[in-house]
Amino acid sequence: MINFTKRNLLVFFKDKASVFFSLLSVFIIIGMYALFLGDVWTSSMTDIPGARNLMDCWIVAGLIAVTSVTTTMGAFGTMVEDKSKKIIKDIHSSPLPRISIAGGYILSAFVIGVIMCVVALVLCQLYLLSGGGALFSGVQLLKIFALILLSTFSNTALVLFVVSFFESNNAYSIASTIIGTIIGFLTGIYIPIGQLPEGVQTVIKVFPPSHSALLLRQVIMEDAIKTGFAGAPTEMVDGFKELMGVTFKIGETTVTPLISIIVLVLSGFLFLGLSLLSLSRKKR
Repeated sequence: MINFTKRNLLVFFKDKASVFFSLLSVFIIIGMYALFLGDVWTSSMTDIPGARNLMDCWIVAGLIAVTSVTTTMGAFGTMVEDKSKKIIKDIHSSPLPRISIAGGYILSAFVIGVIMCVVALVLCQLYLLSGGGALFSGVQLLKIFALILLSTFSNTALVLFVVSFFESNNAYSIASTIIGTIIGFLTGIYIPIGQLPEGVQTVIKVFPPSHSALLLRQVIMEDAIKTGFAGAPTEMVDGFKELMGVTFKIGETTVTPLISIIVLVLSGFLFLGLSLLSLSRKKR
């Protein structure tokens, strides 16, 4: 399985177009934020010290969460291409057990997702520094890396379930485009969650990747929120957090970090099981 995983990693990173398009939605979000979204949001926050840094931290957390989805989607392109070119038949005829073949695709997608998220984290740190932000502390980096691992696991399983239904590159490309387009809305990046209709907010709150963004925002924005809202009433701070998706409320209940972690773990195992079931049925 390890050798097959290495093969998938080499195939992905040799295809520069696949790497680029897996990050395309991230580039789009950065472009939109740099060109106008950042100014639009901070223009209404003139009374908050360090408002730009606060919003920079907010967008950075969302970008890392989005990266864990789009890059794993790009990684599974190898599996779809193997199916469409009938290479999978040659692979199945090899002595490699089928469980190792499936594991190789899953593990390679997970590794690719983690690598690209770490690259995104480094670039985001440089971006924050260029805007006058501070270095992440050692504790923050450990928390962020742990959340990258958890988010990538959950999103790898979710994306695998979606990709398991595709047999052609065309269908896969269309799905990648759609997911890359809507992922920013479903994680509350283009428009703060609190400004969306109640029904849309409900969809976002049950969408597993949005919990990745939620947890990352809580870690990355912690110091910026303390600085920006020093001395502010608790109600004001809580209102800002709920508006920007730093906390979720279901009814009158606030979703705790533990609940978000449980959502990611359970959704990961659920979609992994459903994906393997879907793939095994097709083999029959």
